[in-house]
Amino acid sequence: MEWQIIVALVIAIPIILFPVALIWYINFGGIVAAFKRARERRAVRENKGGLTEGIQQELEYEAALTDVLKRYPWEK
Repeated sequence: MEWQIIVALVIAIPIILFPVALIWYINFGGIVAAFKRARERRAVRENKGGLTEGIQQELEYEAALTDVLKRYPWEK
């Protein structure tokens, strides 16, 4: 291969793959959110409207962790 083709590939591949990676990231976030909602609904259904203490603590921990991860790099 000539060096011009290699340079063109090095420039073109990230330009092509960035939108693909972004869409995969968005889809994966939606899937994770759907699993969390389903788990919460299942917990409520199993306990007839009330959450056990362990499940409640786990959900609070995940919510706090999510808030911290959203804030961390941008807000100080």
